Amino acid sequence: MELFDVYPLYDITPVKGKGVYIFDKEENKYLDLYGGHAVISIGHSHPAYVNGISNQLKKLGFYSNSVKNPLQNKLAEKLEEVAGVKDYQLFLCNSGAEANENALKVASFHTGKDRVIYFEKAFHGRTSGVVAVTDNKNVQAPYNQNHKTTKLAFEDATGLEEELKKGDVAAVIFEVIQGVGGLDEASTKFYKKTSELSKEYGAMLIADEVQSGYGRTGDFFAFQKHGIRPDLISIAKGMGNGFPIGGVLIDKIIKAKPGMLGTTFGGNHLACAAGIAVLDVIQRENLMQNATELFDFLKSEALEIPQIKKVKGRGLMIGLEFDFEIAQLRKELLFKHQIFTGASANKKLLRILPPLTIQKEHFDTFFKALKIAIN
Repeated sequence: MELFDVYPLYDITPVKGKGVYIFDKEENKYLDLYGGHAVISIGHSHPAYVNGISNQLKKLGFYSNSVKNPLQNKLAEKLEEVAGVKDYQLFLCNSGAEANENALKVASFHTGKDRVIYFEKAFHGRTSGVVAVTDNKNVQAPYNQNHKTTKLAFEDATGLEEELKKGDVAAVIFEVIQGVGGLDEASTKFYKKTSELSKEYGAMLIADEVQSGYGRTGDFFAFQKHGIRPDLISIAKGMGNGFPIGGVLIDKIIKAKPGMLGTTFGGNHLACAAGIAVLDVIQRENLMQNATELFDFLKSEALEIPQIKKVKGRGLMIGLEFDFEIAQLRKELLFKHQIFTGASANKKLLRILPPLTIQKEHFDTFFKALKIAIN
């Protein structure tokens, strides 16, 4: 049987990872500045992570959500502690798309409404509901285009209020820093206004922290910089360091009902073990502080390069915007210098999403290679 051919693939086969490096089947060593789409939060094969999963697997790998699983409670308590958020409930699932689907569903249940507002360049996932609030018609089938949605520009508070006044909006969903869209971030003023308007007109505010959460920006959640409190927060990518896990933080004002949400694999024993290990390492190794400090270093180094016109993002969620399209540059960095980087909808933007354990010397290696590649 052949694979369903939907992924353009580089001719590289990783077989091992350690820290910020991955190794292919020919034993070539690559510096990973992309982390598999911001997934690798604490480094490849971190000993605490490997031990956490291995030890749990020796006991019990899986049972369904029809029985008690104290690891879910432990994960929720640890998440509250490390993230610094209070008065939320946690629903566990398997991916970012699922997290956003469930957040939208909860919002609709709670409000009794059925329309969702989203923003230009948004990417919230590829499944039925969330692809309808993803700003890319190429990934929407006709089946996905019947949801009630409205797209607005970032910073359009006037348009947002006009739509909310219509009274049928269940949720306003946003990425604090857009990932696939190109690392754009609206102003604190706009986010606060969005929060105020959502409350005023009875819509749920959903912060999609799938990519920007888990310490990547230097704060645990990117929204925390803006002084707002979303009703729902979706999480995934860095949550499991590669183990499939996602979740939704749900404000305690929203009441759960049996059968309202459900999942077979979400919050399973191995996923929880992975999630607990990630939080332990983020806390113990001060990885949020590392992200903040390295951004300042990287920004100063990047702006010394004339071809880089702008540095976008925060922490270790970084976009380097060049004065040319970067597709060929990415290939040169990968095949000549063995460095993984990422792209976005902005064809001039190089995305940097490394493990949060990365150090200055790794960025020194990157900048040396970058200067060779562009000159």
